Amino acid sequence: MEFSSIFVPMKKQLAILTAGLMLLSFTTDKPAYRIFNSTGKEVPFSKIMKSLYEADVILFGESHDNPIAHWLQKEVTADLYANSRDALILGAEMFEADNQLLVDEYLNGTITEAKFEDEARLWPNYKTDYKPLLKFAFDHKLPFIATNVPRRYANLVYREGFEGLEKLSPDARRYIPPLPVRYDPELPGYKQMLGMGHGAGVEATENLPKAQAIKDATMGYFILKNWSPGKQFLHFNGSGHSDNREGIVWYLLQDRPDLKIVTITTVMQDTLDELEDGSAGRADFIIVVPDNMTRTY
Repeated sequence: MEFSSIFVPMKKQLAILTAGLMLLSFTTDKPAYRIFNSTGKEVPFSKIMKSLYEADVILFGESHDNPIAHWLQKEVTADLYANSRDALILGAEMFEADNQLLVDEYLNGTITEAKFEDEARLWPNYKTDYKPLLKFAFDHKLPFIATNVPRRYANLVYREGFEGLEKLSPDARRYIPPLPVRYDPELPGYKQMLGMGHGAGVEATENLPKAQAIKDATMGYFILKNWSPGKQFLHFNGSGHSDNREGIVWYLLQDRPDLKIVTITTVMQDTLDELEDGSAGRADFIIVVPDNMTRTY
């Protein structure tokens, strides 16, 4: 009797101590990211993948210098490949359409990796952030599409509007969508650019959002040009090109309103407890990363 009367309280004390330690571990945990759906409900990574498996086109919107976004891009690519195999097509904003030949020659082994990196116009963070994606395509013999407009033509639109594209030669026009370019200046994202231009040190003329639109239109054009029913296109782009189902999404739906598109975006917050106001609805899935996360450049 005496032993059992002492033993029961000790068990309770042990349980309380264990619970306390678990609570302490949760409160001191430092998660690198959390994922929320469009309504602000937290979802596991597996929930994202279930939706992605059913998509025709996936637009993975990144913060360009965010290592978590780049790591998850690689993880999503690997999981989609395990599910879709040869039906998977990769593509990215970070490669311009007139570099497609170089990309293809590297992927099929015609030129070396060193020669590709020497001649292609690569972003400064290519080796840390985009090379792993291109290498995945190389290793698994997947197509990788350079979807973005050549930057010289985006600059042409910034200077002269869409009319400037009319002077391009037939060869040059292979790297842009068919003219005339459709454009809706009332889309909120484009209207917002006019107000942001001055703060970014850019002259905020009506051509500023048009320069963004030619990028969106070109990316949408090359996605559809390389996609076909039964295929799955995973595209990597800055989140501003697909947030709120504008940008690339708007252009895709102009030609294929029946297309199953899933969007992902990346945001930075002080805390990861819940999705902050203004982020809900930006995409089908929102990856939230701490503001103090290490940057890739």
